[in-house]
Order: sequence, then structure tokens, then C-alpha cells
Amino acid sequence: VYTRWGSKSCSGDAELVHSGYVGGSYFNNRGAAVEPLCLPRNPQWLWYRDGMENERAYVHGAEYKTHTSPGGLRGVHDQDVPCAVCLKRKRFVVNMFPARKNCYRGWTLEYRGYLMAGRWNHQAATSYTCVDAHPEAVHGGYENRNGYLFYHVEGLCGSLKCPPYANGRELACVVCSK
Repeated sequence: VYTRWGSKSCSGDAELVHSGYVGGSYFNNRGAAVEPLCLPRNPQWLWYRDGMENERAYVHGAEYKTHTSPGGLRGVHDQDVPCAVCLKRKRFVVNMFPARKNCYRGWTLEYRGYLMAGRWNHQAATSYTCVDAHPEAVHGGYENRNGYLFYHVEGLCGSLKCPPYANGRELACVVCSK
């Protein structure tokens, strides 16, 4: 099972478990959860009480922050981010490989994309996430409400070895199965 971030569907022979919306903590909250979620389009509830409570964690929608991006990602700036949970039968391992556009020998490509995360100076911690190279957007989700934000990840030379890495260059990624 893997999540295809930035897409509403699975590729190849992967089975769609559910298609939904990316959610997560607000980008500037100090007590934020790290991982993004692929929230279903049809939530189910146990016991609940309507109304905002102060002693809670919150989940927000997610947006692309790609106005300075190369390629097709610029066109989805401030759009809300979809996701798909995919099941790959007869595959035992699924892994995201950063700084790769192709899978290693013996692995099968599920999708390729760009490595994205929260911005370096935002308070909330985030995860490095592989977002589809041909991103889709949630219909009607274009209001720039922030929430969980996806920015490109670039190399920063110093402790990062350059070359082979390049200062200020956006990193690719692949999700592969075996």
C-alpha cells in the first residue's frame, strides 16, 4: 500500500483503495503533527461533539506553494492537493527514493515526482513527500487558505556534498515497488 500524493488515481495495475484530500497540521503551528494524511472523501464519525475545542489537534487542508516552480507545478500554486491510496498486489515493498527520476534495477516505477516539504522557516515540522510530477488539484480548492503546505525541496551545498548535488536545484523523487 502506498499513497500517491498530488493525484486522484493510481498508475498501472495498482488498485485504488480510496481517493481523497491531503490534510495536515497548519504550517506555522509549533505543536503540529509531522505527517500529511490522505483523508477520504466520505468521512465516518464515531461519537462527537460539534464546535471547536482548545485542547485538540486540528487537521487543515493542504495547498501547493509552487509559484516559482519549474515545469507544470507553477499552474497549481495555491490549489488544494488530492491524493490516492493505492494497493499493489504481489509487491512486498514500496519505497520513496529521493533525488532519483528512475527506480533502481529490479524495482518497478509506481510514479515519479518532485520532493516537497514545508518551507525552511515555518515553525511546523513536516515530512519529505514525493508529489506527482503531473499534479492535479481538488476541484474548487483555490482560495489560498494555507494549512499544510508543499514547497519544492532544493539542495543546499555545505554539509550536502556538491557535486554530485547542485545548490538551489529542485530534487526529483520516485516511488518504486518490489
